[in-house]
Amino acid sequence: MSFLCNDTGHAAPSCGCGVSRRGFLAGGAAFAAAAALPNAAKAQAPAPFRIDVHHHLTPPDYITAVNPRVPLSPLSTGWTLQKTLDDMDKAGVQTAMLSITTPGLWFGDAAASARLSRGCNEYAAKLIADNPGRFGSFAALPMLNADAALGEIGYAFDTLKADGVCVFTSYDGKWLGDAIFVPIFDDLNRRKAVVSVHPTTAACCGNLMPFIPDTVIEFGTDTTRAIASLVFSGAVDRWPDIKFIFSHAGGTMPFLIERFEFLARSPQAAKMVPAGVRAALRKLYYDTAQASNPAAMGALRQLVEVSQIVFGTDFPYRTGAEHVANLAGCGFGAGDLKRIERDNALALLPRLRA
Repeated sequence: MSFLCNDTGHAAPSCGCGVSRRGFLAGGAAFAAAAALPNAAKAQAPAPFRIDVHHHLTPPDYITAVNPRVPLSPLSTGWTLQKTLDDMDKAGVQTAMLSITTPGLWFGDAAASARLSRGCNEYAAKLIADNPGRFGSFAALPMLNADAALGEIGYAFDTLKADGVCVFTSYDGKWLGDAIFVPIFDDLNRRKAVVSVHPTTAACCGNLMPFIPDTVIEFGTDTTRAIASLVFSGAVDRWPDIKFIFSHAGGTMPFLIERFEFLARSPQAAKMVPAGVRAALRKLYYDTAQASNPAAMGALRQLVEVSQIVFGTDFPYRTGAEHVANLAGCGFGAGDLKRIERDNALALLPRLRA
């Protein structure tokens, strides 16, 4: 619609829209004044409500310690608090659970790994304190040193009040069901802890194909190895009070379900999954990070209830807004979307209700 109002000194006719020139100008001035208010847009935006369980930070001391050993991605070294907050606001994320991502914290030196874990956990705790309601923490652990890991679990939960821990799918060719990790997971089970499991590249399988980064294939594959390690070692039943969250919709596990079930027919495997493979898999949780598409969500949904799916973005490697948009196209109803984006995480992390 065009507005052709008389700009002479004569009485101004209507603009053809039922509004006089004087009224139109007054309304325009009011609109401009409202638009100029710094909080006008924010006042109209819905309050953030989503909980992102898969959101990474990169503390400066982590960059200093790790980058000389393993060159970090520019997205990782370029991380800032403001970038995280901006992404959260754009995606309507109320709270992001912070964690350290690959290449992790283990480089063959147990003491250095313990120091690095402590520094990262204290940095995350300060962000939580300085930004009330915006962050939680999945604490880093020096996993290949059981004594140090147990000490850090105690400090992270009892002093820093971490919401859970983040571990990697494998460490030097050992997956999470390995006996070396039993004391650590026994303690986490006693604490009824949330354990976020992030993929890494297994010691066997880095740089196998030119031009195809390990993140494209190996991360999903090592996620599946870790799930198989827990399921077929009986660990899912041994640690019933741990709430495991697996990244990226469980990796390739949904595609391999028939092979998992065939393996479970063998006498040794059957002892470890007395209620069947699917019963074990349905006790685990799975996030949507880099899996917010109908194929991945459809396959996962065939195996687990919506109650086991939680919202994750993998920031800074992907954005929250694209996960929100993509997840909306996965065929979930409004109620199920709300459970995935918020309610299921609240059940896991009741502190966030406050």
